[in-house]
Amino acid sequence: MKQFILGGARSGKSRLAEQLCTDLGNKVAYIATAEQALNDAEMTARISQHQAQRPAHWQTLEVPTELGQTLATLHDYDAVMIDCLTLWLSNCLHLENWPQQRQTFLTALESFNGQLIIVSNEVGMGIVPLGELTRRFVDESGFLHQAVAARCERVIFTAAGLPLVLKGPSLD
Repeated sequence: MKQFILGGARSGKSRLAEQLCTDLGNKVAYIATAEQALNDAEMTARISQHQAQRPAHWQTLEVPTELGQTLATLHDYDAVMIDCLTLWLSNCLHLENWPQQRQTFLTALESFNGQLIIVSNEVGMGIVPLGELTRRFVDESGFLHQAVAARCERVIFTAAGLPLVLKGPSLD
């Protein structure tokens, strides 16, 4: 099953995704999309917190841009978790290779055969931001989320640590 978990910052989406992966088995590939070279102290602290809360035996892959290519190579895992699409989108927009990376990822997503849990920040529920790049980021995020949701069997929105299933089977 392919599952897509959306929510705001600190909404509980990563914690939910990690729990779902844990329930699926021990052999988990965790794809982290943060670009280490772009981190400031606050982002480094966020990454450390995420590392500390997930099981040490999970295989972590740092994939700031080549997400589709990486996903296409992952087999024989109980689950694969991607955290998160919005960081990946930001990385690709800065490198100006977004259209190619987006298509490669969506193709890999369509053909992926296994348990996949994708996490992303919902950023399109506020005001229209100032600045062309920021508006493009919000727009592209919305288009990406629609495309991913269409390809996933379950879509969950999280707020205040509470999951709301938007599409697919309920959480047991």
